[in-house]
Amino acid sequence: MFKSLLLKLKDGFISILPIYLIILILNFTPYINLTNYEILVLTFSTILGAIGLALFNMGSDLAMTPMGKLSGRHLTKQGKMYILVIFVFILGFFITLAEPNLAILGSQIKNLLSPTLITISVAFGVGLAFILLVIRQIHKTSLAQIFLFLYALAFALTTLVIYTGSSDFLGFIYDSGGVTTGPVTVPFMMAICIGISNVLAKKSEKDLSFGLIGIVCIVSIIVMLFLGIFINYDGNFTLDKSLYEIDNNFGLALLNNLWSSIKSVFLSLLLISLFFLIINFIFIKLPKKKLESLAIGVLYSFFGLTFFLTAVNLAYMPIAYKMGGELANSKTLLIIISFIIGAVSVFAEPAVHVLIKQVNEITNGIIKKRVMLIGLIGGVGLSIVLAILRIIYDFEIMFILVPALIIALGISFFIPKIYVGIAFDSGGVAAGALTSGFVLPFSIGVCIGMNYLDSETLKLGFGVVALVSITPVIVIEIIGLVALIKDKIAVKRQVEKMVQASDEIIIKF
Repeated sequence: MFKSLLLKLKDGFISILPIYLIILILNFTPYINLTNYEILVLTFSTILGAIGLALFNMGSDLAMTPMGKLSGRHLTKQGKMYILVIFVFILGFFITLAEPNLAILGSQIKNLLSPTLITISVAFGVGLAFILLVIRQIHKTSLAQIFLFLYALAFALTTLVIYTGSSDFLGFIYDSGGVTTGPVTVPFMMAICIGISNVLAKKSEKDLSFGLIGIVCIVSIIVMLFLGIFINYDGNFTLDKSLYEIDNNFGLALLNNLWSSIKSVFLSLLLISLFFLIINFIFIKLPKKKLESLAIGVLYSFFGLTFFLTAVNLAYMPIAYKMGGELANSKTLLIIISFIIGAVSVFAEPAVHVLIKQVNEITNGIIKKRVMLIGLIGGVGLSIVLAILRIIYDFEIMFILVPALIIALGISFFIPKIYVGIAFDSGGVAAGALTSGFVLPFSIGVCIGMNYLDSETLKLGFGVVALVSITPVIVIEIIGLVALIKDKIAVKRQVEKMVQASDEIIIKF
């Protein structure tokens, strides 16, 4: 185990160092001016974040993924639909209540909308998404058709939100879907999906192991759109800029952020663990030694995610905000740096590593880790650029989201089914803790640097998480389309060779 932990530490530092180095390099240019104290805090946070990422990935392997698979498999084996539906709804609802990503997003809009209301609404949406997953697994419904229906409903509700005068909320509403699937929930959600499909699906139906993350994202958005219809927004919004400041008292700042992270991570993991223990007591009945092994994995996850979120809140959020504000004066450089930030943030996103690993395992290596990673890097980098262009030229987020989603939904009907689930899941996991804790503050900082009012920042600064959620979908789908074309070309060549060989035999005969 020690050797495995060392490998995880190596991967953790490799993942988070690129974004740290970019910040340091920019600090040597006239555009970014960090103080020595800020660099010191950033360096400490980077080390803490890398250690946290390593511990979290270790915990995911030891506990979160096995617990999810066992829960999904044994609940499904009961053969009673109502038991499965009740348990998965409760699971989806409660594991979302303490999702750290939602807390980070909600804290940035708390002056206008209650973070508790946001969390409960999204948690209800996640519960519904889990029920939809069960229905899909049983009836083998096409994922492309499900997404077409859900996004059509979302577009209809979006029209109503615009009609009621709450269009400034659209960026935030669509962001809420992206942050739902964070580092705590993704490993467990994906494992649950795999566990259920292992019982209900045939070995050839590997596509049923994916799609839950994508469904969770859009159903959460739909629930938030319903909420958006009833929001009475008068155009007044005050951004809480204290969230983006590094406290001069390092010790106090560290303790405050550490305690905040401990509370959210502890509650989230507690709910997941209690849920698993109940299922284990009723259905699974694991031996004590196996439970102890899972408990060790949960502890790894707890310390890992606590350290990672502390690092994000302590330094990366305020420094991203400052970077955005100072780069706003140089639009060309801003666009270039935006793409680089988006690309390197993929490496440091905990849930991304979980997804890539599980995709590689489920497909027996057919979908390569490198191909998926390159696709996500390109997609997220493009997302951030689009978000910044939107801020610079001040246009509605739906002008990007609608065409992008139409393209994504259109392609989904022509590619192998397994790529559809993987693509939409990729969008969900790409928008994780670092997106809401680094990329979103960067976007808000750009708005402030361009002297937008707080109400204009609400409209233009938010929405970046939503964009991060959709462009990787299209990129992964294009990879699937290319794979399909290559397969058809290979089959065609094989047929041509066979025909040629048969012709030669006939001629000889």
